[in-house]
Amino acid sequence: MKANGCDAKCVFLVGPRASGKTSLGRMLARQTGMPFVDTDQHLQEALGKSIARIVADEGWPAFRAHESRTLRQVADLHPAGCIVATGGGMVLDPKNRLFMRARGLVLHLDAPAADLEARLALEPLAEQRPALSASPARDSLARMLAERAPLYAQAAHHRLDAARPLGEVCACALRLLGAPPLAEKST
Repeated sequence: MKANGCDAKCVFLVGPRASGKTSLGRMLARQTGMPFVDTDQHLQEALGKSIARIVADEGWPAFRAHESRTLRQVADLHPAGCIVATGGGMVLDPKNRLFMRARGLVLHLDAPAADLEARLALEPLAEQRPALSASPARDSLARMLAERAPLYAQAAHHRLDAARPLGEVCACALRLLGAPPLAEKST
C-alpha cells in the first residue's frame, strides 16, 4: 500500500489510552485487508496475564521492556505489513519512535483529555489499564498528554483528530494510505 509515495509496510497507530487506536485499527484492517494487531492484546496473550498484573508483578520498567519487544515481534510477524494499535506509552522509548517511523507509517490519534476521560468512563477496562497516577482521572490524563504530546508528534508522520467520529478518522487515514474511501470499498 502506498502512503505519501512510499510503501507503508506497517501502519502504526499511536496516541493516549482511549484515543481509539484499537477501534480505528480494526476498521482500517477491514477496509484494507491488512492484518490487525493490538500490541497490548498480543503482549497479554504472550505472557498470559493482564497489563495491570504485569505492572503489579514486575513494575513499569519491565512492562515497557516487554512492550518494546512486542512491537518488534509484531512487525517481524507481518513482513508484508499490518495495522498496529500500540499501547499509549509506546512512544516513551526513543528506539520505539525510530523503529515505527523506519518500518512504516505512524499516525497519531490526538484527542483532548475531556474526550479521553469520557471514553474511559464508558469502558474503563480497569483490569487492562492500570492507573497512570493517584490523581483524579482528568488531571492525570491532562498531565500525561502534556508530557507525551511532543513524543507522539516526534513519532508520527501525520496527526489525526481522534475527537471526530470514527468513520471520519478512518476516511482520513485511508486517504493518507492512498486507499479508496470507505464508501467505495466493498464489504
